[in-house]
Amino acid sequence: MSAQDERDSAGEGPERELHSGPDSEGHTEPESGAERLAAGLRQRPSRGQLAAGVLLAALGFAAVVQVQSNTQDATYVGARQDELIALINSLSLASDRSENEIAQLQETRRSLLDDTESRQTALERSEQLADERGILAGTLAAAGPGVRVTVTDAGGAVGANNLVNGIQELRDAGAEAIEINGQVRVVAQTAIRDLDEGGVQIDGTRVEAPYVIEAIGSPPTLSGGLQIARGFRDEVLRLEGTVRIEEVDSLELTAVVDPVPPEYAEPAPTE
Repeated sequence: MSAQDERDSAGEGPERELHSGPDSEGHTEPESGAERLAAGLRQRPSRGQLAAGVLLAALGFAAVVQVQSNTQDATYVGARQDELIALINSLSLASDRSENEIAQLQETRRSLLDDTESRQTALERSEQLADERGILAGTLAAAGPGVRVTVTDAGGAVGANNLVNGIQELRDAGAEAIEINGQVRVVAQTAIRDLDEGGVQIDGTRVEAPYVIEAIGSPPTLSGGLQIARGFRDEVLRLEGTVRIEEVDSLELTAVVDPVPPEYAEPAPTE
């Protein structure tokens, strides 16, 4: 054995090169630890590595929660009996205050709901009364069933008195709204008078025959009220006029009057 062989067998052979070249498959190994770390980070993690990472994160979170819980428990474990009693009493008082506040808020809510419903009911009732009074006073248009009465007067003998009698009979039979010739709404203050040139004047409006009186109410009742013996119908017939009465399912009275405030009357005082 030569001296060179002895040195090789003793481990004293030539030093290995630090920079290794490409391996048999053509890959080049990293030359330093930093390069090997960077190469490792660039590699795509496997499923096992991802599962291990998730597991470690869950274990860490559980450990933090346990430590916090132990810290809080330690606060109560180290407390004296009187401190614990005071703590329980304060928590009980806080709970009672919360329950009282909740009850007050619920009561306030119920009260507000009741007030809202009461106001809504009062508002609806006020609107209903306003509509009813507006119809009766002639300040609002009206619609409903009733009768249509057509009076012809070829000789010009039918006058204001006869029309007033017919209107009164309709009112007695329950007419809620009356209109003449689609021009004039008949109300409590309506005035009718004869004109020298023929026809009549109703609240300042001249109206000529044929007179068409439309009244809203129960059609059979209104029709029967106009046909009583020696009533409106018989009067017109004696004056050589004609009266045609039609019971109608739906009428629409569009003529209205402007409300006139009372000059002398005022609401009576209530006790």
